[in-house]
Amino acid sequence: MGHRNRAMKLRTRVIISFFITIFVPLILCAITFYLFSQYKVRVIGEQYGIENPTYEMISNNALMLDALTSREYKELLAKAQDSSADLEDTGYLKQLNDKLLKDSSFLAVKKDDTIFFNGSETVDDDKLLQILPDFGEAEMETESEGGFYLHSDEQELVKRVDFTFEDGSDGSVFIVTRTDQIFPQMRALWEEMFFATILILVFTSFALSFWIYRGVVSPLEQLKKATQNIKEGNLDFTVEGSSVKEINDLCEDFEEMRIRLKENAEEKVEFDKENKELISNISHDLKTPITAVKGYVEGIMDGVANTPEKMDKYIRTIYNKANEMDRLINELTFYSKIDTNRIPYTFAKIPIADYFEDCVEELSLDLEAQGVDLTYFNYLQDAPIVIADAEQLKRVINNIVSNSIKYMDKPHKVINIRLRDVGDFVQVEIEDNGKGIANKDLVKIFDRFYRTDASRNSTRGGSGIGLSIVKKILEDHGGKVWATSKEGVGTTMYFVLRKYQEVPINEQNTDR
Repeated sequence: MGHRNRAMKLRTRVIISFFITIFVPLILCAITFYLFSQYKVRVIGEQYGIENPTYEMISNNALMLDALTSREYKELLAKAQDSSADLEDTGYLKQLNDKLLKDSSFLAVKKDDTIFFNGSETVDDDKLLQILPDFGEAEMETESEGGFYLHSDEQELVKRVDFTFEDGSDGSVFIVTRTDQIFPQMRALWEEMFFATILILVFTSFALSFWIYRGVVSPLEQLKKATQNIKEGNLDFTVEGSSVKEINDLCEDFEEMRIRLKENAEEKVEFDKENKELISNISHDLKTPITAVKGYVEGIMDGVANTPEKMDKYIRTIYNKANEMDRLINELTFYSKIDTNRIPYTFAKIPIADYFEDCVEELSLDLEAQGVDLTYFNYLQDAPIVIADAEQLKRVINNIVSNSIKYMDKPHKVINIRLRDVGDFVQVEIEDNGKGIANKDLVKIFDRFYRTDASRNSTRGGSGIGLSIVKKILEDHGGKVWATSKEGVGTTMYFVLRKYQEVPINEQNTDR
């Protein structure tokens, strides 16, 4: 049951799943994008020779393109200041232009109002004259890197370096870069991020599905198998709990139901076994007196009882055996009422001392005929009253006494009955000097059908339910019964009944 406290409610699980579905993919995508971008920045920097590349640089085309042509731009600045003659060398210009073409750029040189060098494969000289600024235009002055945008049909990033040709003409060298291109590495980054996002979503969905399946669907499958087992009559299985509180409670309730069903099934098997044993015991015990009755009746019929003394003996024996059979049948009838909780009680106020005096007087006659001495001791200080059923209480006393007589093995047979005050209870003690009961058997003598003497014989017989009837009747009276014994010395049966106490009228009013 400890698992119940750790189980999560289904509502909580659904709420957690909702937030996991939203935030976990976002967090994982952000971490993945950060790691991928850092990796790509380093790779692009190494591939294009960019010093100290940053994410802003690769995420901004203009910054990236500006960084790609920064070395060539610095080289042109140096040439313009130190050796501008190289800027008139078409061989040098072509060599530099080949480098720029690899970075989606080209070189153009303007001399006065003409194009001195055009490194573009798609833009003609006339168009270049239209879009490229003139020498020294103020609005075209640039900052440290010399970059500005040309607002043509296709935006270009332009870097300009002004210089003077050897013949005194004004010259400008331009690095023109298209800004609408996307670097292959950046395209790969976005493709990889797309697939990574798909994988993250799939992984998150799978994890959540597995979590929900394990917490909800799997226990339901287990319950389905459990119901199938119960349907087939198999109760030897267990239903394990779940991490979902509602499902866990259902599994625990189902497990408790299975345990109860199993216990009921085992009780039924035991009950059937006890019934069979009862029928066997009663059959055996009825057979003995019936055989005796038949024998004595045949003796009378055959004229064996040919004297009044013999006839009287035979008739008394037949009468005693009939009483024995009647007692066994009564026990069987009473036993059936015990199992259906239909014992007919008629409770009344009984002065317990007077009741036992009458009971002992009645028992004395029967016990004297059997050679048993009965002694009665009343140690009660007052005259307590108990609420009890006189007939059923008499059954208790008779069953205990009859059980004592069965196991008496001494020539001088004695039974002592004592009444004592024990607080709010009256304690009854019935002591015999029989053969006693072993400690291992003492705790079981009130169980139904239990016999300390496994090898039954006709002299001891009995149905095996006498003391269980005693226990049931006393429990229904709010009392209890127990026994002490010493082998070879004897056994003492104890039972207690609660004293009846009147509640004064003034106390009743106070309680109200």
